[in-house]
Amino acid sequence: MIKLNIKTHKQTEMLDITGEVQEQINQAGINTGLITVFIPHTTAGITINEGADPDVQRDMLMEINKIVPFQDGYRHAEGNSAAHIKASLFGSSVQVICENGRLQLGTWQSIYFCEFDGPRSRHAWIQY
Repeated sequence: MIKLNIKTHKQTEMLDITGEVQEQINQAGINTGLITVFIPHTTAGITINEGADPDVQRDMLMEINKIVPFQDGYRHAEGNSAAHIKASLFGSSVQVICENGRLQLGTWQSIYFCEFDGPRSRHAWIQY
């Protein structure tokens, strides 16, 4: 298992971690298999979506913040209920096939770490 350290800079943001995941696969010498990227945080998530146009991430964050606003009469004492809800909606892991040492993502796909309660120092686990 490989630990990937992630530093976020905003309350909500989507960070493209595809390159870092691929680099870890290269360093580990993984050739073929199923790669799992797991986020061990209750206020962050992970997703695979378009990586070519940054407006896709902007639009996704804009809409998720409308659907789950930061303030909405939540009872959770820490004040970050919206982040917990968003993390559950996005999910805590993705799986990607690795073949010939390369992630088998589609032409437009990237792996995104999704911060919902930042900025923070976070990490992801990569298992193969």
